[in-house]
Amino acid sequence: MPSTTPSLSILHKLEWRVRRAAGSPLGGEYRCAFRGRGREFDQVVKYEYGDEVRDIDWNVTARLGEPYRKKFIEERELTIVVLFEDSLALQFGSGRRTKRETLLEMAGLFALLSAGNRDRFGFWHATPHTHLVRQPVRGRTNILNTTAHLLNLPVPELDAGGEVDIDWKYFLRAFPQHSVVLWLSDFPPRPLPAAWGALSRRYQMIGVRVEDPWERALPRAGALTAVDPTTGDPLPFDMLSGANRRRHEQWVERRDAYWDQIFPSRVARLTVSTEDDLLDALIRFFKARMRAVH
Repeated sequence: MPSTTPSLSILHKLEWRVRRAAGSPLGGEYRCAFRGRGREFDQVVKYEYGDEVRDIDWNVTARLGEPYRKKFIEERELTIVVLFEDSLALQFGSGRRTKRETLLEMAGLFALLSAGNRDRFGFWHATPHTHLVRQPVRGRTNILNTTAHLLNLPVPELDAGGEVDIDWKYFLRAFPQHSVVLWLSDFPPRPLPAAWGALSRRYQMIGVRVEDPWERALPRAGALTAVDPTTGDPLPFDMLSGANRRRHEQWVERRDAYWDQIFPSRVARLTVSTEDDLLDALIRFFKARMRAVH
């Protein structure tokens, strides 16, 4: 197994930023954004100062002579699963970081929030030819080590080729029901997964899409010469060509249509750019979910 020291160092830096944001909506709204008020009854417990008055069970309170309240399943720990779709396209980046680096940082932020909120955290890492599963663990040290392993996985070889093919039947057996699944990908246009209905019923599915600024709008830089990484052949591309721009616009439309189809609810999806401050993007996302569930 490769050393995780560099990845742990990155996580510690991210953790410092998360702790600085503790007074922001990030800490508290993380839990509420994933739980909401659609709750399933679990048991009755003694009422303590600060508990919700509306959760008091008046029948039990009258029978026992002291206040008791209803406790709900949502108050238990969450299970957070990062589904990292490590496609070859994630290795593109026109600026200071690639799409892959951006999504890995997002995975680190979600892991740190899980650790801070005493939830369980695991991941499924999928490449064009392999997958790696880490069952959810609890506790800061275990979560940091698990996440460092994800961040330290080797970049898929470009000459390997192929698309990422996730074994959804295996995925459904790998993680417990009611888990929050954070699907990190660039979501290229393609057919919906055959198991999408089962996944949506079993899990709380959240899409996190990454895009590079060049994917949203081509730069007006004239001719660009790229190199095919598999053959080494030059690939001239005229940014100002009307035909190329029309093809690009059509691709963007197909990509956005697929995004709307698979995650029609805007509070079940988050799009981030390689140029974004990802912590700020998360805060805005949680605020939007909070407004939707309350």
